Amino acid sequence: MTNSSYTEIGKNGLWSNNVALVQLLGLCPLLAVTNTVVNGLGLGIATTITLLISNTCISMIRKMVRPEVRIPVFVLVIASAVTIIELSMNAWLHDLYRVLGIFIPLIVTNCAIIGRAEAFASKQIVRLAAWDGLMMGLGFTIILCLLGGLREALGQGTLFSHAELMFGAAAKDWVIILIDDYRGFLLAMLPPGAFIGLSLIIAVKNRINAQQEKQRTAVIVQAHTESIS
Repeated sequence: MTNSSYTEIGKNGLWSNNVALVQLLGLCPLLAVTNTVVNGLGLGIATTITLLISNTCISMIRKMVRPEVRIPVFVLVIASAVTIIELSMNAWLHDLYRVLGIFIPLIVTNCAIIGRAEAFASKQIVRLAAWDGLMMGLGFTIILCLLGGLREALGQGTLFSHAELMFGAAAKDWVIILIDDYRGFLLAMLPPGAFIGLSLIIAVKNRINAQQEKQRTAVIVQAHTESIS
């Protein structure tokens, strides 16, 4: 495979076909836990590791699984990966594990993961499947952190609060206070705030895409005009 294949997969995962912004998959945990950056980062890393493990394993066994039973086998692989991650978080990041709660085991039902397994990993070699899982997971994690940062800044006037849940006691001082004596904006921390925040991020992405398309069209028209003259 050429480098362009890896570049195209990376571009799809991070921007063009982003799970959260374009495919609109896995929105339940995305909207539920993104009231801080740390919560979003924790769930994003767990989802990325799940995508990486499941895509790799499914690509390795794709020629041994009969088509009739492929979905149950894919779900079994994903559930096994999520169980490993859940037990690991419970052991090493127990406080963060308690905050994220039910949304860690619910990664099994994330449509993005089974969707990538069926649409990509089951048809590609291991290296490309693993790269796709990593890029799709990173794209999802970036949106989780971006939405978490937006909601935390508006809701509490801080960033990286409770960083010690993920990085240990030494991270207690990492919190950034954006506005002193900020009284908070409750709507940003509630579910409607999550919907509004995500819609704003999607609107910004669509605006950037529209500007890029406009620039490409202008370049094509200019080149066509010069060729005629």
